[in-house]
Amino acid sequence: MLMADNIKLTIDGDAVEVERGATVLQAAQTAGIYIPTLCYHPNLQPYGGCRLCIVEIENMRGLPTSCTTPVTDGMKVTTSTPQLQELRRSFLQLILTEHPNACLTCHRRERCGPYDVCLRHVSVTERCVSCPNNKQCELQYLVDYIGIEEVTLPYKYKELPVDFTREPLIRRDYNLCVLCGRCVQMCADVRGIGTISFAKRGYETVVGTAFDRPLQDSGCRFCGACVEVCPTGALMDTEAAFKPDCEWEEVAVPCKHACPAGINVPLYVYLAGEGKFQESLAIVREKVPFPGVLGRVCIHPCEEACRRSALNDPISIKFLKRFVADRDYGFWKHRSRKLPPTGKKVAIVGSGPAGLTAGYYLAKAGHTVIVFEQFSKAGGMMRVGIPDYRLPPAVLDSEIDVIKEAGVDIKLNTKIESVDGLFDQSYQAVFLAVGAHRGQSLGVEGDNLPGVFDGASFLRDANLGVKVNVGNKVAVIGGGNVAIDGARVALRLGAKDVRILYRRTRAEMPASPEEVEAALEEGIKIDFLTGHIRVSQKNGHLVLTCNRMELGEPDASGRRRPVPVKGSEFDVDYDVIIGAIGQAPDIPSGFKVKTGRGNTIQTDSRTLAASRKGVWAGGDAVTGPDSVIRAIAAGRTAASSIDKFLGGSGIIDEELTSERRIGLCAGITAEDFHGMRRVKMPCLPPEQVIGNFTEVETGLLNDGAVAEGKRCFQCGFRLQISPPPRPPASAVKKAAGSEKIESAV
Repeated sequence: MLMADNIKLTIDGDAVEVERGATVLQAAQTAGIYIPTLCYHPNLQPYGGCRLCIVEIENMRGLPTSCTTPVTDGMKVTTSTPQLQELRRSFLQLILTEHPNACLTCHRRERCGPYDVCLRHVSVTERCVSCPNNKQCELQYLVDYIGIEEVTLPYKYKELPVDFTREPLIRRDYNLCVLCGRCVQMCADVRGIGTISFAKRGYETVVGTAFDRPLQDSGCRFCGACVEVCPTGALMDTEAAFKPDCEWEEVAVPCKHACPAGINVPLYVYLAGEGKFQESLAIVREKVPFPGVLGRVCIHPCEEACRRSALNDPISIKFLKRFVADRDYGFWKHRSRKLPPTGKKVAIVGSGPAGLTAGYYLAKAGHTVIVFEQFSKAGGMMRVGIPDYRLPPAVLDSEIDVIKEAGVDIKLNTKIESVDGLFDQSYQAVFLAVGAHRGQSLGVEGDNLPGVFDGASFLRDANLGVKVNVGNKVAVIGGGNVAIDGARVALRLGAKDVRILYRRTRAEMPASPEEVEAALEEGIKIDFLTGHIRVSQKNGHLVLTCNRMELGEPDASGRRRPVPVKGSEFDVDYDVIIGAIGQAPDIPSGFKVKTGRGNTIQTDSRTLAASRKGVWAGGDAVTGPDSVIRAIAAGRTAASSIDKFLGGSGIIDEELTSERRIGLCAGITAEDFHGMRRVKMPCLPPEQVIGNFTEVETGLLNDGAVAEGKRCFQCGFRLQISPPPRPPASAVKKAAGSEKIESAV
């Protein structure tokens, strides 16, 4: 039955029904009928400039463009006739006079690479294979589909100036521009910015900025929407030019791509900038059950990937996550759902970020979940490996309570030694998330003397309330976050002189830069290029024999290898020495799973299935010491795999808010947008925190959070841009020496 607001028409003999107001081109697309076009884009207003989409319409004069012609009842449309095909070839020939095209019809093009010598002696400025957009260019698709065997109209290089060094992120080469107008329309009409526009008129028309100023001086937001709609290589992401084989998202929306858990980073940052804090938190919670934890301790690979850093500072993505998590009023719970009970039981060994994340999503999928934890408190390394001044226990407890509310039962002080024992208790699946709690010894003489600790044990005792006497003088050996945490904890336990010894330079330190800065502000000293040789005792003190190092050739980690300097040995007295040089999982033999280097459990990289049926593993037990966010990602993967194994769909994603899109209009850019600096996290002064475990970072204020969200480029807008129409792959058949074009109909 034809609805009142729908229209019926015929296209190439096929009956088509579309909504009133649709164009002929949209109707054809609805029916799966391809009509060639170049200037048209589904997110822009059509204007028919390229004229490639012309069609024949019964009882209508001329050949109208299908992108601008609205459908009417009973309309009969023909999209492909000899006349139409010939006219399209002529129109495309005219377009190609604006663009290098020698390679488009060359029979050798599939065999050529960007740096090959052209056997036809074609100038580089006329070649396509040297363009970063080669094999992704819409002109190439159109030439193949419409069927141009030889370009008959001459192309002349425009000789427009090209300088890829004067502006970041976007490469502009208007010598490749075909004046389709997509970028201009997207920037001005859709995004409301108007950085680029047409200049001059007639044969000299070009696209550019006012007075040819760099983008950063022309109000550009660097959202990349113009790049997304450009049909040629005239506008390109700079990274794409240097990484032609990388994934689209890695270049276009790198913050989202960099997040191991797949959080929609640009959307929650945008919502925070709009003051929609509850909706922003909901987006985060769609992927992780520990937003407050991550907002404090995440290693933030998203920030390292942030495109904003090309201008000045990356967006403070981690602190925005904390900001919205600290203002959780339960809005996200209204859409959270739990499936009916399945009758299936899952045992999880370890209550760290991987184990609790897996348990949370499996419980929501309707399974009975029991988590076994060997320590007296739940949280795994979040509890025993991260000091309270970074992660207050109340924050962790509140997020674990939410996981319990979902139905996860946590049994404390219960160490599991055998997987068989769990299967004997009628568990159908087991997830091993035991972490990497075994600290590595210093590996030198005297490393077992009283007063010598490994970093993991030292932090665990401090976090669980075990009294640790650190004396006055403490040495911490290592350069990672555990070393920094160990030093700052020792200071809070009463040490007066705390010194970190690291065998490389600060540039090679794996610790987070902000943690290093915090340690230095608190008065902790760092001795770089300092190695350790042995530990001994003298007059009731520990004596650490050290030597100076220099950097040699890179090792397997890519960092330059430290080499001892001959004759540089020296001794220093300490009360306590903490070795923070590594950790490893402690895997009981009763698990009967295959292990590999570093005593880590070997799993399938896609499913995290271990070597025996019904067993999965993830987190530090598989990777070795890693980050909370990667452990959470592993928990998500395991939950999905286990749910499938138990007969479920494996779908653990949910939508916790109706806010799904970044606003179309970015508005006129603030005059100082490109120079806006990152909002600093407020912190308590060292004199207020050194003697206690009060949280050092106090959190962003409302105005600061909104301002930080407004600094975002809104790269995520590109996720909302539809792809342009392209010819069906079956329409083009390539043969050696020639190309034959078939009708797509």
